[in-house]
Amino acid sequence: MHITRFNEAKTYQANNHDNMTCLRLQGKEASPCHQMWMGMSVFEPGGQTGLDGSDVEKIYFVVEGEITVYCESASGEKSEAVLLANDSCVFLIGEKRQLKNLSNQVAKVVLVMASP
Repeated sequence: MHITRFNEAKTYQANNHDNMTCLRLQGKEASPCHQMWMGMSVFEPGGQTGLDGSDVEKIYFVVEGEITVYCESASGEKSEAVLLANDSCVFLIGEKRQLKNLSNQVAKVVLVMASP
């Protein structure tokens, strides 16, 4: 078993992410987990990710606040939704996704994905 205490979690830099802090909770350099990793993104008001695709599925779980998610499928179909605390979503391989905090409060989102 490997425990990461939240107050000891290390930050990491993610490309195309603005006005937010990313914390590694498990996997990669945070623990010996090899098949997946988990992080938490803390979005300040106005914080956002870029509209990017991925070669792995990504699961997002809103812990606190609200996040607007945008999706563009591989076929070009666009959708958006507002996720509140305890809501989650998954983006499939090849789907472009963007997360934005359009509120005036901090939002915390957990990310789980396979390790490449």
